[in-house]
Amino acid sequence: MSDYDAETAFLGEWGRFQQQVFYLLCLTAFPNGFTALSIVFVAGTPTHRCLIPAHLNLSAAWRNSSIPLEEDQIPGALVPSKCSRYKVDAMLGYSDIGLLPGVDVNLSHVPREGCVDGWEYDRSNYISTIVTEWDLVCDDSWKKPLTSSVYFIGFLTGSFITGQLSDRYGRKIVLFLTLAIQAVFSFSQAFAPSWTVFCTLFFVVGLAQISYYVSAFVLGMELLNPRMRTVFSTVGMCMFFGLGYMLLPLLGFFIRDWRKLMLSLSLFGLLFVPVWWLIPESPRWLLSRGRVRDAEAIIRAAAKKNKIEAPPVIFRPLQKTKAHNICDLLRSPNIRWISITLWLVWNTVTIAYFALSLNTSNLHGNVYFNCFLSALVEMPAYTASWIMFRWYSRRLCLFSTLFTGGLFLLLIQLIPAHLIYFAITLEMIGKFAITTAFAIMYAYTAEVYPTVLRNTAVGTCSMVSRIGSITAPFFIYLRSYSVSLPYILMGSLTVLSGLLSLLLPESYGMPLPDTITQMQHFPGAM
Repeated sequence: MSDYDAETAFLGEWGRFQQQVFYLLCLTAFPNGFTALSIVFVAGTPTHRCLIPAHLNLSAAWRNSSIPLEEDQIPGALVPSKCSRYKVDAMLGYSDIGLLPGVDVNLSHVPREGCVDGWEYDRSNYISTIVTEWDLVCDDSWKKPLTSSVYFIGFLTGSFITGQLSDRYGRKIVLFLTLAIQAVFSFSQAFAPSWTVFCTLFFVVGLAQISYYVSAFVLGMELLNPRMRTVFSTVGMCMFFGLGYMLLPLLGFFIRDWRKLMLSLSLFGLLFVPVWWLIPESPRWLLSRGRVRDAEAIIRAAAKKNKIEAPPVIFRPLQKTKAHNICDLLRSPNIRWISITLWLVWNTVTIAYFALSLNTSNLHGNVYFNCFLSALVEMPAYTASWIMFRWYSRRLCLFSTLFTGGLFLLLIQLIPAHLIYFAITLEMIGKFAITTAFAIMYAYTAEVYPTVLRNTAVGTCSMVSRIGSITAPFFIYLRSYSVSLPYILMGSLTVLSGLLSLLLPESYGMPLPDTITQMQHFPGAM
C-alpha cells in the first residue's frame, strides 16, 4: 500500500469536495437518531388499569373502588393495581344489596381476578402505542423490552454482514442499498397488523440502519484528510445523530399516534435519493482492491471540484492485495487482543448508552421533555469528544469518560427518594460521559484498524456490542424489582471497562494504518 494521505495532500483540507462529502455523509446519520430511539414513544406505556365494562350494573361506589390498591416502588405509597381488579361477580352481589365498599365490606376479603375484559389506558400522553394497541402489559409486559431487543438483534446481524460486504463490494453500494431497505421497511411498520409482524419488520430496520451508519462512517474516515477525519468521526456523524434524536420528542409531542409517527419518520429516507450521485466510492478501498485507475479518477474529479491541478501520477501501480475477512481480526496475537478488549468495552458502552436512552420514559416528569433533555445532553458530549480526540491521548479519553460515567451512575442509588431531580441530574451527567465515550469509541476503532480490515473491524465491534444493546432493554426491566438495580449494574460494568481501556494501544498522532503490519501494538502481544 502507498502513503495515501501524503499522495492526496495536494487536495487541501477543506475544499468544496471535502465539504460536500462531510455534510452529505453526516446527513445520513440524521434519521439514525430518531429511528434508533423511536421505540421510546412507539412503545410508550401509559398508566393503565383493568377495564370495568360500562354495561355492568355497579353502583358508583363499587365502580370507584373496583381496583385494589397496591404498594408502589416508593415505600408507603399506594397506587391502583395495573393487573388485577376485584372479582366482578362479587362486586355485583354486594352492589345489588346496597353494601358499601370499605364500610360494610372489608375489601381485603373480596376475591380478585385478572383484567379479563382488557385494560383502560391514560390518553394524556399517547393517543396510541403498540403497548395500548396490542395490550403489552402485565403477563405480556415482557414483549415490550423484547421488541427493542429484536431491533438490536437486527443491529447484530447487520453489523456482521455489512463489514464483510462493504470490504468486498465497496462502501458506497452497501451504504445506499441499506438506506433504501431501511426506508421501505420503516414505512411498512406503520401498517403492521400484529406485534409479531411489527417485530419482524423492526429486525430488518435494525439490520439496515447499522449497516448504512457503519458504511457512511468508514467512507468518511477514508475520504477525508487526517484533521477533518477527527472532526467527522467525533462531532460530525455523532452531532447529526444527536440532532435526529432531538427531533424525535418534538415529532412525538405533535404526533401521538404511533402509526402516524412511524410514517412521518420513514419519509426522511426520500432525502437521500439524489445523494447517490454526489458521494464517490472510497479511493482507499479501490486501492486495496488493486483498482488504481478508478481511485485516480475519483481524486482527479475531487481536484477539479477544489479547483486544484492534480499531478500527472497520483498513485504508483500496486498489486491487488489479499482479500481479508473477519477471521483476520483474531489471526495474530496483537490484533486478537486489541479486538477482544475493544469488544468488551464496546459492549459495556452500548449497554449503558441505550439503557439510559430508553429509560427516559421512566423518569419523573414529562416524557417528551425528558427525552429531549437526554438528546440535548448529547450535543455538548459530542463536542467534548472532538476536543478530547483532537488534543488528548486516546486511552486517557476513554478511561476518563467511562470511569466518570460509571461513577455517577453508582452515586444515584445513594440519593434519597424525595430528591428526584437531583437523581435525574446525576443520570444526565452519566449519560453525558457515556455518550462522549461512545463517540470516541467509534473514532478510535476506525483509527486503530488498517484499511484492509477497517470496515470489517468497525462492523464486527458494532456486531459484538449488540449483545449489550439486546440486553439493555432488560436492564431497564429490572426496575420492576428494584429501582437502583439497573444503575448499580451499569455503573459497575462501566467503571470496570474504563480500567480495561487502559490496556489498548495509543493511536494519537499516528498515521492511519493501511495494512495489518502497520497497526499499533497491544501491550505484551507479540
